[in-house]
Amino acid sequence: MFDEMYSEDAQIRQHYLQVNSWLRTMSSTVISQKNYEAESHFKRIGITFSVKDDDMSERIIPFDLIPRILTNYEWSKIEKGVIQRSKALNAFLYDIYNNGEIFKAGIIPEENILKKDSYDQSMINFSPPNKIYSPIVGVDLIRTGKDDFYVLEDNCRTPSGVSYMLENREIMMKMFPDLFHSNRVLRVDDYPTRLLQTLMSLAPKKCESSVPTVVLLTPGHLNSAYYEHTFLSDQMGIEMVEAQDLFVENDFLYMKTVDGPKKIDVVYRRIDDDYLDPLAYNPNSVIGVPGITHVYKTGGVNICSAPGAGIADDKAVYIYVPEMIKFYLGETPILDNVQTWRCERDDDLKYVLENIDELVIKEVDGSGGHGMLIGPKSTKQEIEDFSSKLKLHPEGYIAQPTLDLSSSPTLIDNEISGRRVDLRPFCLLGEKVQLCPGGLTRVALGKGSYIVNSSQGGGVKDTWVLAD
Repeated sequence: MFDEMYSEDAQIRQHYLQVNSWLRTMSSTVISQKNYEAESHFKRIGITFSVKDDDMSERIIPFDLIPRILTNYEWSKIEKGVIQRSKALNAFLYDIYNNGEIFKAGIIPEENILKKDSYDQSMINFSPPNKIYSPIVGVDLIRTGKDDFYVLEDNCRTPSGVSYMLENREIMMKMFPDLFHSNRVLRVDDYPTRLLQTLMSLAPKKCESSVPTVVLLTPGHLNSAYYEHTFLSDQMGIEMVEAQDLFVENDFLYMKTVDGPKKIDVVYRRIDDDYLDPLAYNPNSVIGVPGITHVYKTGGVNICSAPGAGIADDKAVYIYVPEMIKFYLGETPILDNVQTWRCERDDDLKYVLENIDELVIKEVDGSGGHGMLIGPKSTKQEIEDFSSKLKLHPEGYIAQPTLDLSSSPTLIDNEISGRRVDLRPFCLLGEKVQLCPGGLTRVALGKGSYIVNSSQGGGVKDTWVLAD
């Protein structure tokens, strides 16, 4: 396992020296006090996550005080790789809904895409402004060595977690201002400004204002990411709206205000495709806006992310992203995929079933650490049950090797202990393409655990990118 703080000969890596000195000055009493302060801060502002097995249960996400630190050199590779990947994914989305060149080239079988539920037939022959389907892309990365970063999955539909990234930084700066005076940490607090600029640069063709009106569309307070919706709308200085706040008239979208209707140009939507418009998708949806897709298709409003962008999140599509980069950009992929077996292929299925106790099996449409099997950590019965699922529905699963995620110093019961981490940077694509220098680091708090998802017992920590 690669340790991010200690080198192979147990020496502290240069960029962790100051944080190590700081940790040595902290007594267990101070650590307990600061942990309490952080928990109280999250509780006060309402940062919670939903527990998957109990829809009514909300918990405060565990926060670790020790930052995860990346040098400017390390970040440079991540930044270039994530931007490259995000561009290719948007080019892929435009292509599959318009030209189908990647099918004609024989790189991806057409039926692998067109048969997916997440492929939106109504988006065929339509292009959003600037051909940007997904203006916010979250790429989940793992690290296995000094220069070895791998992409675990892509999130193009509505990547969440950026509020954790921002709040993690805020609480660290409040509690330990001296740390930031002695370390040249690049800022992340301008992300909301970057996001708003990105959304405004994607105004629809019928927008006549030099300052487009942007709103955030939320499904409401019962949504598990509702805190993030309120946080981002507040930080961007835009209105957060629900379906009842909007209406369609004369091929435009309006928001109800005390001063009368106000025309909306860009909708940053946090509602799934199926519930977006009861006239175009699920007719039973009560959280969607009737007629919004017609306004979208006729250039009266832009919806970010575009309907149908979720096809790029499919884990069966993920395996083709390196080929997409070569095909659309003419470049060599900077970040590698994790080796992946598609269980719908007979040879792959045979290999997976024979080696299932050594592999990680995932649902192609799964998320949040659910619907998966970690072979080395599973019981004989769990493996047998999952083998039966694979035989019944092989097309619903992929398999990957069990990679040892890098370890980051973490406070466990006031003692420093290594725990596995991943990283989700957020790429913004509009008039320009940019990556906020940081991201959401999730940490597997259980000893020996590989699962970093909050709903599965994971926590979060601040992510530092040091200036050059």
